[in-house]
Amino acid sequence: MAEPGKDLSAAEAEVTDLCRELIEIDTSNYGDHSGPGERKAAEYVAGRLDEVGVESQIYEKHPGRSNLVARITGEDPSRPPLLIQGHLDVVPAAADDWTHHPFAGEVADGCVWGRGAVDMKNMNAMVLATLRQRLREGRRPPRDIVLAFVADEEAGGTWGAQYLVNEHPELFADCDSAISEVGGFSVTMEENRRLYLVETAEKGIAWMKLTARGTAGHGSMTNKDNAVTELAAAVARLGEHEFPVHLTPTVRTFLEEVCEEFGIPFDERDVEGTVARLGPIAKMIGATLRNTINPTVLGGGYKANVIPGEATAQLDGRFLPGTEEQYFAKIDELLGPKVSREFIQHLPAVETSFDGGLVNAMSESLLAEDPGAKAVPYCLSGGTDSKSFHRLGIRNYGFSPLKLPPELDFAGMFHGVDERVPVDGLQFGVRVLDRFVGMS
Repeated sequence: MAEPGKDLSAAEAEVTDLCRELIEIDTSNYGDHSGPGERKAAEYVAGRLDEVGVESQIYEKHPGRSNLVARITGEDPSRPPLLIQGHLDVVPAAADDWTHHPFAGEVADGCVWGRGAVDMKNMNAMVLATLRQRLREGRRPPRDIVLAFVADEEAGGTWGAQYLVNEHPELFADCDSAISEVGGFSVTMEENRRLYLVETAEKGIAWMKLTARGTAGHGSMTNKDNAVTELAAAVARLGEHEFPVHLTPTVRTFLEEVCEEFGIPFDERDVEGTVARLGPIAKMIGATLRNTINPTVLGGGYKANVIPGEATAQLDGRFLPGTEEQYFAKIDELLGPKVSREFIQHLPAVETSFDGGLVNAMSESLLAEDPGAKAVPYCLSGGTDSKSFHRLGIRNYGFSPLKLPPELDFAGMFHGVDERVPVDGLQFGVRVLDRFVGMS
């Protein structure tokens, strides 16, 4: 069980350095193997685990795209293990746009700055700091913990979580639940009241390539079989379409909880009006009210006076849990008969319920460190490696606990400029995770 009042000063002291040092390791993922890869970061984690007696193994499908997996034996190995997973890669960053260099790991204004400070080297550092102190003190977790620090999440996980689940599922075969990123952070409702958003669902991903084929010819001639015209019309139809509001169980529960906090009735006729009152997270939550499709890339032709025989486009599609079949039916209707589609990346929507012992442990550990805390479920409009581990029957939760100042636009810093995390937020996370591990 958790140990109230446990002195976690060692973990709190080192979590900042762990976060800084992870940020200093450039693991930019360009999606084409042109980046530095994750090997150096995986070896760094392996070294920090080895110092406290934890053996780990690195797995690679592609050279340099490294995944580290370790297992910590708990007090009751007969119980299903808890998976704690996090990705080591980050999206690229242009240094000239930043106040502090994105790979310097500087501490300024009470924050650790750098690419990955939010997504998600903060969580990796908090997990390492928490478990390192527990193991130095001989405090084994109640059940086994499987640690997975993986590659390639920022490009869909092909060389990371997908590879591990496809080719090494035995590493996670007995895990029944998992925690990871994009959840557990606070949203201030009033001075002494904070909601902590725990991710229990996320939209599916459909990155698609469209192709229109027509008759090639001279640009001066009449051509009623123009691939560019056909493609442009289809892209316009898709870009202008708005899917209807669809409340999944997670989104409905979230909105009901928020309305209760605000003291207003939950009016399904004005869901968007409710969301608009949520301040800095309104954009993030608003994206989970409906399915979306956004054209992102156009290509076709090679000379102004030549009508090409083919034109292409790319789309970013996101669909809610339980809506996939009707979603693609609508996409095909909008495309029309002359435009074909193929997947660049297709990952499922996932959802789990907000109940059970693990959820109770989250709520209780948050309350112990913040009496104004209330844990609520929410749906993520993006995607994480939870999609891959979901295929093994693992219940996934976004729980990376951070108590944040109300003025910090935390959600807006994912993949943004000047990414940073408060030092006291990291220390809060260590205290919460230590209690959570002890209760889970």
